[in-house]
Amino acid sequence: MHDAAWLNANLATMVSGYGIQADGVIAVSDGKIDWVGPRREWRGSAREEHDARGAWITPGLIDCHTHLVYAGNRAHEFELRLKGASYEEIARAGGGILSTVKATRGTSEKELLRISQKRLQPWLDEGVTAIEIKSGYGLDLETELRMLRVARRLDGEMMVKTTFLGAHALPPEYAGRADDYIDFVCGEVLPAAAKEGLADAVDAFCERIAFNVSQIEKVFRKAKALKLAVKLHADQLSDSGGAALAAAFHALSADHMEFSSESGIEAMARQGTVAVLLPGAFYFLRETKLPPVELLRRKGVSIALATDHNPGSSPVSSPLAILNMACTLFRLTPEEALAGMTKHAARALGLQASRGTLEAGKNADLALWDIGAPAELAYALGANPCVGSVLGGRTPRPAHAAAGAAAWPGRP
Repeated sequence: MHDAAWLNANLATMVSGYGIQADGVIAVSDGKIDWVGPRREWRGSAREEHDARGAWITPGLIDCHTHLVYAGNRAHEFELRLKGASYEEIARAGGGILSTVKATRGTSEKELLRISQKRLQPWLDEGVTAIEIKSGYGLDLETELRMLRVARRLDGEMMVKTTFLGAHALPPEYAGRADDYIDFVCGEVLPAAAKEGLADAVDAFCERIAFNVSQIEKVFRKAKALKLAVKLHADQLSDSGGAALAAAFHALSADHMEFSSESGIEAMARQGTVAVLLPGAFYFLRETKLPPVELLRRKGVSIALATDHNPGSSPVSSPLAILNMACTLFRLTPEEALAGMTKHAARALGLQASRGTLEAGKNADLALWDIGAPAELAYALGANPCVGSVLGGRTPRPAHAAAGAAAWPGRP
């Protein structure tokens, strides 16, 4: 007997394309999916049977690139950009990442946790069951570890994967001494994060306003020595060789990629490195250089999507809005967009064996939607048709108060 089953559901398994199974059943036991198929073939029974009332069930959404833990905001810089200042100009003048560093360094762990728990709510409301959260707004030992501890403490209502991003920007106390800062990151901060078990992966920002290839190679070599996966902010503002660098280190993903070269993308294809596209940053910074979507398709590189939530270049708190932006700005299809926040996002976090599709043996992380077809998830900007989610087969909960008892299809 199964622990629980959802009947009278339409399934988008995302195994191949949408993987649609109309009038389907999904059953779970011990936190794992153990049966998926059409209701006409269902012969099992479950301790709890839920009538989904025709709702669509997809894998829980996965946001594979966020900077969710920080203090303060950068609304003033938003105004400056609208008056003509560029992202790079603001950063070089001491704004940008460094302004958030100052605010985050001055905030206690308790307060950071409170802020971050509140900030996380929209992801819970929109069917997200796994999220990646980076450090990178401390740029010192104490604050980087504080950020990662807060991220770890957010794990519970959804799965949290943590990423150490010490090589995000050059802190003011190391001005003009980038190599010394990288030595500090590799010699002290990253080993401390690894010793405490605070990081699942290591990221870096490869760009002319951040760190060069040789500096990031040093960080990645240290990460590999500590048996940590790597990923990279690559080629957002220029072709800095980021895509090829990510592939050379067998990175889980290369993220942004607006300026990535064909040779870099070919290297990613050979290594299986995922391209994580971030339309929120493209939109908010009013960029004009589109990522090479058609080239990624042609070379067979998996395309994931993420909010890139951060206070400076993508203060986006809606994964569903990202699905729409990916379609309208980058011309992904709704099917590609949904795969980008399920199947391919799982791969970008190294979770493809346990999450991202509805298949027997995978974690029972589900999202339930009041829609007529999966394309609607990317269609209506600002809408939230999520009526519930399930994490690890646990007792489901309504996604948001507005759903109400009558609209919640997870009730037995």
